[in-house]
Amino acid sequence: MVKLTKIYTRGGDAGETSLGDGSRVPKGDRRVAAYGTVDEANAVIGMARLHTHGLHGGDWPDADAMLGRIQNDLFDLGADLCTPEEEEPKYPPLRIVQAQVDRLEAEIDAMNAGLAPLTSFILPGGSAAAAHLHLARTVVRRAERLMTVLARHEPVTAAALKYVNRLSDHLFVLSRVVNRNGADDVLWVPGANR
Repeated sequence: MVKLTKIYTRGGDAGETSLGDGSRVPKGDRRVAAYGTVDEANAVIGMARLHTHGLHGGDWPDADAMLGRIQNDLFDLGADLCTPEEEEPKYPPLRIVQAQVDRLEAEIDAMNAGLAPLTSFILPGGSAAAAHLHLARTVVRRAERLMTVLARHEPVTAAALKYVNRLSDHLFVLSRVVNRNGADDVLWVPGANR
């Protein structure tokens, strides 16, 4: 369990930060950029939750409960990313596991079953909840890009990469659900303003 008794440490005043294993890196390090963007995605999901509280969709759990689980998962993902892999660590780090990916996939399938197929791309909007979920989706995609760059240079767990990829899909489908199962989706009309 985490216990924070002091919020500032002055340890980052020179432009470095500590990773989960205690090593020091510049604040612009690839690993820090990846988990920092995961943290940003979590904050945007928190904003979305201001508009999803009490929303329900069909036979699956309510939108706010799903987002609450995702926010907790994103802290797991941040913990995973902030701790470089090593053989036989003294304390096994928290890692994203396949079961978390499987849960996202099951929720996506359940939500998507009640949606009409798309006939065009969707513009972010329709409702405040959907707009915030689209913003969260784009931040998650940025986190994914940063994670894949990191993975080219250092080990990143396969489940972490899968999780972030599925999460953007989940947020997209959920945005349609909170838009009255797609009825309020704003569709792209190619060349409409020429």
